[in-house]
Amino acid sequence: MKKTLKQLATWLNEEVPAFGDTVVSGISIDTRTIQQGDLFVPFRGEKANGHKFVLQAIEKGAGASLWQKDEPNPPQGVPLLFVDDPEVALQQMARAYRSEHKAKFIGITGSNGKTSTKDILAGTLTPFFKVQKTIGNFNNELGLPITVLQLDEDTDVAVLEMGMSGFGEIEFLTKLARPHMTVITNIGEAHMQDLGSRAGIAKAKFEIIQGIQPDGVLFYDGDEPLLQELVAKEQQLKAVAFGLENGNLLYADNIEATADGSSFSTHGVIEGDFFISVLGKHQVKNTLVAMLISQQLGLNDDQIRASLKQVALTDMRMQQVNGSNGALFINDAYNAAPTSVKAAIQFVASTTIRPEKWLVLGDMLELGPNEKRFHEDLSKDIHAEEIDFVCLFGPRMAYLNEVLKERFDEDHLLYAEDDYTPIIEKLQQANEESIVLLKGSRGMKLETILRAFTK
Repeated sequence: MKKTLKQLATWLNEEVPAFGDTVVSGISIDTRTIQQGDLFVPFRGEKANGHKFVLQAIEKGAGASLWQKDEPNPPQGVPLLFVDDPEVALQQMARAYRSEHKAKFIGITGSNGKTSTKDILAGTLTPFFKVQKTIGNFNNELGLPITVLQLDEDTDVAVLEMGMSGFGEIEFLTKLARPHMTVITNIGEAHMQDLGSRAGIAKAKFEIIQGIQPDGVLFYDGDEPLLQELVAKEQQLKAVAFGLENGNLLYADNIEATADGSSFSTHGVIEGDFFISVLGKHQVKNTLVAMLISQQLGLNDDQIRASLKQVALTDMRMQQVNGSNGALFINDAYNAAPTSVKAAIQFVASTTIRPEKWLVLGDMLELGPNEKRFHEDLSKDIHAEEIDFVCLFGPRMAYLNEVLKERFDEDHLLYAEDDYTPIIEKLQQANEESIVLLKGSRGMKLETILRAFTK
């Protein structure tokens, strides 16, 4: 975005301010990340008031700032645009800029795999288009407008992640972004405590179609019956199913893990053999939607095949790290829910990359009143014939520990409630023959364990 304050005032139906010809070329809500020429957006909350940092933002290079009209003592002699509510103004500016922008907008939601799918799609398209994507976790009612306003005017494709914790949130985001293509990666159990059931989660995720362009397309997990039911009710919706089951418009099989990534075959609207430098059957499934959207945007199979080989994911998503003890760590510790944990466990159990298999699992959070059952149910995928060592961390993992005691002796099963040290000491036994999965919710910070082996 590159606009004058006068143009922003027009978007917001506000009076043209002094310094109306001042140009801003980005957006920021944090003085620690201010870039030259940014528009600073101060929020007034219970614990902090961003208006106190406006002068600091200007000193650090911000071109101008919003200012809430009922906030006293606005600074003199600096470019300010007065608004009723900075948060609402931020969202209104994003809607206006979105309306002007010529890029193809792609919205991605789902219980798991949003960020991985975003990364795979952006990586596949980047050799052929100017692509910008959601950075970090800027996927909510503040983050998505900031992402939109940070788009360069010549961006060809905007890949936008859409997160939520309750009903109505995806609807708000998709109506702001008005995507040409939308994706639902899967339906898991995250936010069960807020949405009540997997059916509730599916309904909340399906809100993404409410902002889709009239000729837009929904790409969805065709292996998920809850989504199949919702799609069937939308007779006018153009929907494309992908997955691992025969019957989807695009499906994958012959999935094999190597030290470098995953090879697989596809059938349906794209036929052939492909490779991606990412591990896990669930990541192959995420790759399918990237292939479909790439095809929709005009790439041929050879272009898609070449691009996929160069794709890299954001850290802590099935990230391979060589430890100082010789072990290969799979750092998948960014977040966790039952569906994604089971997928990661199944990968480790089936892989032939290293013969000795370790699981380091942390609590899964935000699962509501059924959290005990969800943790115990992980045991269905953990068998002593396939997994050599299991280390569990966090108070909720005590539920799983009780079940696994019947399968693993004390030399092969370790539980720690709140101290990483026993697990770090146990992992000293891992070596060049070992593959070690780190998987837990963000609040468990299992990467702390990895740091002991990457100093």
